[in-house]
Amino acid sequence: MASIHNKKHSPRLAAILSVIPGLGQFYNKRYIKGSFFLILSISFIIVFYDLLNIGYWGLWTLGEIPAIDDSRVLLSQGIIALIVTVFALLFYAINIVDAKKDARKIQDGFERKSLKETVKDSWDYAFPYILTGPGLFLLVFVVIFPLLFMAFLAFTNYTLMNSPPKNLLDWVGFENFKSLLTIPIWRNTFLSVLSWTLIWTFVATTLQIGLAMYLAVIVNDARVKFKKLIRTVLILPWAVPGFVTILIFSALFNDNFGAINRDILMPFFDTQIPWLSDPFWARIALISIQIWLGFPFVFALFTGVLQSISQEWYEAADIDGASSFQKFKYITFPHLMFATAPLLIMQYAQNFNNFNIIYLFNQGGPAVKNQNAGGTDILISWVYDLTFESSQFSIAAAISLILGFIVAIFAFFQFRRTSSFKEGGEL
Repeated sequence: MASIHNKKHSPRLAAILSVIPGLGQFYNKRYIKGSFFLILSISFIIVFYDLLNIGYWGLWTLGEIPAIDDSRVLLSQGIIALIVTVFALLFYAINIVDAKKDARKIQDGFERKSLKETVKDSWDYAFPYILTGPGLFLLVFVVIFPLLFMAFLAFTNYTLMNSPPKNLLDWVGFENFKSLLTIPIWRNTFLSVLSWTLIWTFVATTLQIGLAMYLAVIVNDARVKFKKLIRTVLILPWAVPGFVTILIFSALFNDNFGAINRDILMPFFDTQIPWLSDPFWARIALISIQIWLGFPFVFALFTGVLQSISQEWYEAADIDGASSFQKFKYITFPHLMFATAPLLIMQYAQNFNNFNIIYLFNQGGPAVKNQNAGGTDILISWVYDLTFESSQFSIAAAISLILGFIVAIFAFFQFRRTSSFKEGGEL
């Protein structure tokens, strides 16, 4: 191994030379690495020049000749060009940082390793990235690309009446978001659906968690017999496919022939409730169904946590004369929250976007006057109707962006406050 020590060797000059990929490595006498960066850069320009040229042109103009230029295709190519550019800039930054880092090592003095040792070290360093590379590739083109396409659509005028390829799309800036707040029918519908979505998320999720916690604590009591049987029965609703349960409840709550009105309310109370035709009662029914569907999972979660709580805590509390409520408040509840808080947060996020129950129960109905959404539509089901029923693609994309931001912000702040996501968190 050769020892190199050169105080005159300049990391700054190596970084400047790396403006042309590979030259910085040549300056550091890393000829193989420099050749790799230079050849890869030239290959990138040759292979992706046409894609980047057409992609950025299409992204800027969205086409110039109707019926020939398809704005959707050009938008897709533009997004791909952006993604490729991001990867290229990342590679470019790595090239500069690598040259500067090697130059600093040469300046400070180090022992140059043999080619075999260098290859081995490079493989050890790159191995995790090689394993995660395919997953990253799928993530980019299966998740990030559709999200970006939707986000860009929110700033266009894509509707059924202005649909490509017959027509060209135009960039309209924040007009779609402005319409949601200024045009009466859009504003009224948006505020109504948003408020119901928030109420639905908070009430349904909180009640299903509360019921699950109550049942888990009761069943875990030492005085309760046949624990295994009771737990099995309480988890059964979770074993039945959700869509089957929702369709069954939809029939049970039917205004005309449903068993709830026909066999319970009419014989015993001589009344009927418009479960499907009145927005208020439809919302009550949906919350009830979600409690039934959601509590078994949380119940199983709490039951597992309760089994892990040491009985010594409760024995010590008994010695101190603590009541049952005090033991729950200071022992049981903190342990449950500490262990399950991230999953409970996900329950709120899941119900915020719970499309299945809304659509399968009554497709977001009943209709509401002066609104283009149903009385039980939440944001995600309204977006579905706007996309597949009304073909208001740009407005639907704008609402989806707003929905995504709400969920992301909520999850971000709640996870940051969760002790189980902090190193060294304590009860």
